[in-house]
Amino acid sequence: MSDSKKRQPSIETQVTQALHFVEGETGAVVPSIQPTATYARDENYDIRKPYWYRRDGSQTTAHAEAVIAQLEGAAESLLFSSGMSACTAVIEHLETGAHVVVPEVMYHGVLQQIQIYAAKGRIQVSYYTAGNLQELAAAVKPNITQLVWVETPNNPNWEVTDIQAAADIAHKAGAKLMADCTGTPPSMTKALDFGADFSFHSATKYLNGHSDVTAGVLSVRETGQFWEDIFWVRKLQGTVLTSFDAWLLIRGMRTLFLRVERACENAMKIAKHFVDHPHIEAVLYPGLETDPGHEVAKRQTNGQFGAMLSLIVKGCEQDAIDVTRFCEIFYPATSLGGVESLIEHRKTVSGEGFPVHERLLRLSIGIESTDDLIYDLEQAIERTFH
Repeated sequence: MSDSKKRQPSIETQVTQALHFVEGETGAVVPSIQPTATYARDENYDIRKPYWYRRDGSQTTAHAEAVIAQLEGAAESLLFSSGMSACTAVIEHLETGAHVVVPEVMYHGVLQQIQIYAAKGRIQVSYYTAGNLQELAAAVKPNITQLVWVETPNNPNWEVTDIQAAADIAHKAGAKLMADCTGTPPSMTKALDFGADFSFHSATKYLNGHSDVTAGVLSVRETGQFWEDIFWVRKLQGTVLTSFDAWLLIRGMRTLFLRVERACENAMKIAKHFVDHPHIEAVLYPGLETDPGHEVAKRQTNGQFGAMLSLIVKGCEQDAIDVTRFCEIFYPATSLGGVESLIEHRKTVSGEGFPVHERLLRLSIGIESTDDLIYDLEQAIERTFH
């Protein structure tokens, strides 16, 4: 077969093989860890590029970034020690007094950080209802707004925002679009392909997938001075991801496509099972055809819809809490995207003042037996209401 007819490996194959990694000296197919904190200069006392100190990065972290950039179709990706540090870097690179537009309801940690910055006069903020493009457009100030922030699907109600439409609104006003697609990893949603300028993921979640790494990642469609500024925020704050965590992240991403496919299948079965359940008031899941964001989600996730859903339990707030208490297979824990299934009463976790339904249970569906997961929820509900 001639070179011109060679088939390029699919993204699934490239990620599974960690970009077809082979260690040059040994032939090892698993990347090694470079744990050094500093790097010796050469014989002329010049820096051996690209690193001279660990805050710049390392070969292990750069390898993980390269895998993510390939997944995202990004010009570059940067890994941080947490999702919050990645989001903070984006805010920090903005000019003082910059106007940003964000959803009224989003991941509570980021929302709290934005509100703290606004209260100190560091930024100006306008809000819109997640998924509502008319409100988003009304909140944007032409030639003044610097950043528009979308989270889709939106935590914890899972509203869906049309990324392409949001990008058009932002760009028309001269702003950049930041898309948090943590709930739909790049095996499902490539935000940059829909026009986002930044794609953000809490890599703690689906990218790693094993609940043993805390990390955040930013990917960019086109680099520029703003991207250099964000790199310097990471360097000066010392929030680059450690080599060991980067190595674990590479390990996790090698099974990304398999894990996400199974988790999404499980979530769909569970969502359908609890529709019209006598003790469930509502099932919030974009995969249901009755969900208002279904068609947009279908287009943006290649029909996988994600593995996050929420149940609004009938009764009172304590009934919802009791369902979490009585689960025996679901872990009553906060996070998402791991191979194990989690359940949480979101109001308890988010705290007072965060606009979330008092009887909402957020479920992160893992890769266990669907029958076991459904049985566990049913028995917990039975114990609660009987």
